[in-house]
Amino acid sequence: MKFSSIVRKLIMALSGLFLIIFLVTHLVINLLTLFPSKDLFNDAAHFMATNPVIYAMQYVLALGFIIHIGMGIKLTIQNKMARSKNYAYNQMSKNTDISSRSMIISGGLGLVFLVLHLRDYFYQMKFVGLPEGTTDYDLVVNLFTNPYYTGVYVASFIVLGFHLNHGFKSAFQSVGANHKKYNPIIKAASVGYSITIALGFSTIAIFHFINQYNFS
Repeated sequence: MKFSSIVRKLIMALSGLFLIIFLVTHLVINLLTLFPSKDLFNDAAHFMATNPVIYAMQYVLALGFIIHIGMGIKLTIQNKMARSKNYAYNQMSKNTDISSRSMIISGGLGLVFLVLHLRDYFYQMKFVGLPEGTTDYDLVVNLFTNPYYTGVYVASFIVLGFHLNHGFKSAFQSVGANHKKYNPIIKAASVGYSITIALGFSTIAIFHFINQYNFS
């Protein structure tokens, strides 16, 4: 089935907005690991794993990722093919920020991290199973005792922050929210959202990495 460029951008925007909401939910749940009681996170993880609605949404989320990635790659290829003149490409490079110019790179790096993340969390929980006496909280926290994993985790969310900064704005523009009166608000919300996600997840990782040494 062939879609026009506008329809493809709209589909990509809607799938992107869905993923934006998912990241907020994911961050809120992960922030529970910062509290002294392990039960807060374990109970939330158990609810997410056993609730039938949430379980069904996992497949919707997976489909959203596939659509978003597929549309992103296709639009990138088409845009490159459309730039038949170097002048047009150079003008675009001058008039766009680094977040916009690096979307395919940051998205690709994000995809690599996502695969590793799913291997370490989702695959371990769903298919391998946790070792006896190990909880969901233990699985999450133990991974951050590895300095290399923690470093890659933090770096990945910094890169994702750049991706989200442009993607957030573009998603709203693609669904029609493009007005000079509201654009500054959308731009500010985009910056605030991307910083919150990148800083939030990075803080969790760094906290658990430092906390293993128990300096108190």
